[in-house]
Amino acid sequence: MIALEATWLLKKMIAFGCRPNVVTFATLIHGLCRSDNTIIALQLHEQVVNGNSKYGVTCKPNVVWYGSIIDGLCKDGFINKAKELFLEMKGSGIPANAVIYTSFIHGLCCVGDWEEAKSLFIEMLNQGVQPTIVTFNVLLDELCKNGKIDEANKLYQLMIQRGVQPDTYTYTLLMDGYCLVGRIHEAEKLFVFMANKGCMPDVVSYNILIDVYCKNKKADQAMSLYREMISKGIRPDVVIYNTLLIGLFIVGRVGDARKLFDEMQVNDVAPNSYIFTTFIDGLCKNDCVQDALEFFHTLEENPKLQITIEIANCLIDGLSKSRRIEMAWELFHRLPHKGLVPDVVTYSIMINGICREGEVEKAISLLLDMEEKGCFPDVITFNILMRGFIQNNETPKVVELLHKMAKRNVIPDATTFSIVIDLLGKEENYGEYLNSLPSFPIQEPTKSCMVLQCGSLVKRMRSYKFKACYHIPHLRDVMISATWLFFSTIMTILFCDIRCPPLGDAFKRGAELLENLMDVTREELPDTRVIDCMKWNINGVVSFVKFP
Repeated sequence: MIALEATWLLKKMIAFGCRPNVVTFATLIHGLCRSDNTIIALQLHEQVVNGNSKYGVTCKPNVVWYGSIIDGLCKDGFINKAKELFLEMKGSGIPANAVIYTSFIHGLCCVGDWEEAKSLFIEMLNQGVQPTIVTFNVLLDELCKNGKIDEANKLYQLMIQRGVQPDTYTYTLLMDGYCLVGRIHEAEKLFVFMANKGCMPDVVSYNILIDVYCKNKKADQAMSLYREMISKGIRPDVVIYNTLLIGLFIVGRVGDARKLFDEMQVNDVAPNSYIFTTFIDGLCKNDCVQDALEFFHTLEENPKLQITIEIANCLIDGLSKSRRIEMAWELFHRLPHKGLVPDVVTYSIMINGICREGEVEKAISLLLDMEEKGCFPDVITFNILMRGFIQNNETPKVVELLHKMAKRNVIPDATTFSIVIDLLGKEENYGEYLNSLPSFPIQEPTKSCMVLQCGSLVKRMRSYKFKACYHIPHLRDVMISATWLFFSTIMTILFCDIRCPPLGDAFKRGAELLENLMDVTREELPDTRVIDCMKWNINGVVSFVKFP
């Protein structure tokens, strides 16, 4: 609508004999990009520059004109097109300014192209263009959220050297980076330092420390910061309250969580669906399921509130785990009447509850039902079902589920690995089942799951005490064979990004364990299928990860 009005006004302007100039077009293009009409702006640019526009006007763009389109393209994810325009601009003899460099660097960071972003920053310095506080903050954000806090510190020092003064956002980014890699004490020092430098912490700065305190079960320190920010006139937002509620529930302080929930409303902060989800989940996990149920009914009775599937899932999970499976079923069947569609989490919770009651066939029926309704199971759903079958001593059904996972390209995780170990360890004829297991393809996991998977895998592997199992032929063979069966998945997890600090130690421990397995396998397990899987030299892997 805005685009139509703006272009109509341009036509009107030309009709009245008023010829548009570079400022006119630059203003129009800037407005189009700001109103999410970047593609229209790009088309206008190409028409005017090439002289084939319907306005009958040819005009040479200026730096503001180019800057607006490049910024819009980067924000919309069209990095390659932005790069083309950037080169076109330089080819036309128009030097890029700090705003354009910053926009382009930000776009590259958004698509994860750090190396090119860094190269562009170096080019910027070589061209004598002074980076702004925004430029440095964009780069610091990318480094900090990827755990590269030492590189971020070097950039921070460069920033000071070049006379660019950090702002509250700069310090907040660095604090978050320190917390991400577990250097909490340095984040605390920076929090004090920024205030001494005249950059007063804001609600985001406080939330970073409150969040890390809550995750580390330091509820008293989190609440102390909460009181401090209120005393300084900084109004906590709904994110702060949600973080604090999670922290209080984690340490079992249900009474304090209830008081904080009431206090939030007294302070005119309206609870949202995230707060309700946290509150019900916290009550359920602290054995207050009946209170959670009553609270849920209160939400149902309020016509102004919309129940979400996440809220319902928390209550269903609480009912299921407290052996109120019939009540969980009742709520599950009522979901469509509330306009809610059960998701994979809902089904997994119900399947888990049913398996816990020993009704595995009913769980399989629910699995088929969810697939018929277009909700496809994930690795957690399969793991739950496999555990249920193992408890019922139905090994063949576990193998069937593994094949179904492979067929659906559902990649196994560390839990799946331990399930297979448990499965084969219980079977006398484990060799028969071992040879019937499927193979899984290599698939790169998402960044968020890399650290969790690697740490979980190593923890599970170590918990089985490999050395002790070496002296029990049955268990030794099972563990070695299962490890190599899932070898591609394990190595995908371990090799995902060895430069990421949280992964470093876990990777080295995992590689060492796999090296031990390789040694024993070479000597004592002549299973041809296992030998065929050995495409990696683990000794080389271990030497590769001996970081300086």
